[in-house]
Amino acid sequence: MNGGPVGELALTGGEPVLGSLAPVDWPRTTDADRAAVLSVLDSNVLVSDRTAEQTAVERLEGSWARYLGVRRCVGVSNGTTAIELALLAHGVGPGDEVVVPALTFVATAMAVVHVGATPVYADVDPVTFTMTAQSLAAEITERTKAVIPVHLHGLSADMGALMEVARRHGCVVIEDAAQAQGARYLGVPSGAYGNTATFSLQMTKNLPTCGEGGLVVTDDERVADRIVQLRQFGETIRADRPRRYVSHRVGFNAKLNNVQAAYTSSQLERFDAYHAARRSNVAAFLSRLGHLEGLTCPSEPDGYEHAWHILRFVVDFDGLFPGVDTATARGVLMRALRAEGLPATRYQMMPLPEQPALRSLCRQTPASWPVAQQVIDRSFTLQQRHLAPDAGPLLQSFADVMEKVWAHLKVLEELADGAGR
Repeated sequence: MNGGPVGELALTGGEPVLGSLAPVDWPRTTDADRAAVLSVLDSNVLVSDRTAEQTAVERLEGSWARYLGVRRCVGVSNGTTAIELALLAHGVGPGDEVVVPALTFVATAMAVVHVGATPVYADVDPVTFTMTAQSLAAEITERTKAVIPVHLHGLSADMGALMEVARRHGCVVIEDAAQAQGARYLGVPSGAYGNTATFSLQMTKNLPTCGEGGLVVTDDERVADRIVQLRQFGETIRADRPRRYVSHRVGFNAKLNNVQAAYTSSQLERFDAYHAARRSNVAAFLSRLGHLEGLTCPSEPDGYEHAWHILRFVVDFDGLFPGVDTATARGVLMRALRAEGLPATRYQMMPLPEQPALRSLCRQTPASWPVAQQVIDRSFTLQQRHLAPDAGPLLQSFADVMEKVWAHLKVLEELADGAGR
């Protein structure tokens, strides 16, 4: 603890390391962001279906496509819609199966259900938390049309291995890169490896907008054109002619608006600097935790560049709290961390296929995703507080918290043992 005294746990009456639970300070809105938004409001060009001039949405689409090195980018209303439109643009629908990881946010599977297809769940790696090629191969059937690897928490899935399996079975690969802006896999930006990729711009993301938004990227011009139609009632809107109000396919009203796009474009100008600062801050934070008994910190495998959107820590509760059930031990540890001011959360409460809304659609048993279940049972996460470029000192305080709590594991063991009786 930076050489200072450990002190009594706040959970048992001591002084907390931080005076209160650390607040969220993200996204950071600057004068440049405000000016970008005001310029759209002053222009009175607020939606993206105008044809007279280049819109803020089109400018963002061009900037993000260049950033990733892909041909096309299409702005849409949110990250979930982005997955839905990508699936539809690739012809995925009723009767098809789509393999998704068992550990991810519910939107990945719900998007599959929304287009009439059936989600099938592959297990994840215990260290990277992303879909494994072995599990993917085990779940592919003659009905499998697409695979959606999720770059969870800001770390790319093993795209080389997953693409090899998908190609062997003729499956489309749609990357869910909602949490992975800035991540790289073997030097390739996340989102530029599969057939198509989707991003979320929701305000909690590393590249945010002032609310909700999404982007779809692809090198396939036909897929991109279909998504442009799908987001706008199936219409084709061109800059060289008035809008005709003719729908060529059943589409949606799923546009990104110009205010949101202008805000994100302004954020994008600082994105590389924020990404570099975040990586430095997180590395310094994690470097202080490697000696803590029974704690596995998130890591960055060789050849990967982590975006550090969420930090997930896995705990050996059996070793630290012998004889205490995992749920009780986890609850006591998280209460101790939160009492000191570190906002530990579980994030996922259950594997994706066990969500009540999805359970009846699943043909598999929990034996198909044992690693996902273990990760959820034995981990806690840290979200958002580390995203700001000046979060380094706060993260060092979080390291103080974790060192203090780990110095009192015996006390926590006694509390957990009592709570479990």
